[in-house]
Amino acid sequence: MAVPEGHSLVEILSSGNGAALTALFYGALWGIGGLTFGLSMRYLGVALGQSIALGTCSAFGTIIPAIMKGKDLFTGGGLVLLVGVCIAIAGIAVIGYAGSLRSQNMTEEQKKAAVKDFALGKGLLVALLAGVMSACFSLGIEAAEPIKEAAIGLGSQPLFAGLPAILMITLGGFLTNAIYCLYQNSKNKTGKDYFSVPKNVFINNVLFCALAGILWYSQFFGLALGKSYLTEGSVMMAFSWSILMTLNITFSNVWGIVLKEWKGAGSKTITVLILGMLILVASLIIPNLMS
Repeated sequence: MAVPEGHSLVEILSSGNGAALTALFYGALWGIGGLTFGLSMRYLGVALGQSIALGTCSAFGTIIPAIMKGKDLFTGGGLVLLVGVCIAIAGIAVIGYAGSLRSQNMTEEQKKAAVKDFALGKGLLVALLAGVMSACFSLGIEAAEPIKEAAIGLGSQPLFAGLPAILMITLGGFLTNAIYCLYQNSKNKTGKDYFSVPKNVFINNVLFCALAGILWYSQFFGLALGKSYLTEGSVMMAFSWSILMTLNITFSNVWGIVLKEWKGAGSKTITVLILGMLILVASLIIPNLMS
């Protein structure tokens, strides 16, 4: 979709003055965030784990690219951007508080029933690390802007021109995760486990992994398409990463409720959780009104 007729993907990637390798590097760092992201959900559950990790990712992934571009965060559009991020962080803090209330109000048996390996302290540290490293995806998108411009220059439609950059970033994440998985297979002598399960289980696992990958990739596909409709250099363009992460957090908490991760937490805790989600939604609306 991104490669114009008569040209090649290699031509687009090589015309970005080394941006493809930079995007690959940031993607590898994002891959580390992906590894720790999985652990954050293991220790905190889908709702709280994603809220902390993606909230940190949202803040760093929005503010750092703006600073790298030389934007003044205390005047004009930069101030609007900073206000939006601060509101989002406030919503995340409220959701985190809801998580601490849940930890206080639930017995150990209830915690283990909701999240088998629940560990608040360890989980928070891992989630914060996951968020910081996952923000590298946003940095990769900014660093790969020359690739997008090169694609447009060769005749690619602006709607799809950002996809080659997404390819390089996700490739970097794939390499990090693949190396770590193969290392664990070698260390624990578990390589044979891929083939020792019944055929129907193996197929089931592959299909669900593929479905997860398609759904996860679709958010970045949608981000690239959505940004093509926004004005270059606008506040909403700079805030687009935060919009994506905020919606991620909101829906992950909805799923957390559906999956009964908050069962037994008490009405006060659920009220605080919903308040945090409402603040997150407000963080999407207020910057647009201010601008």
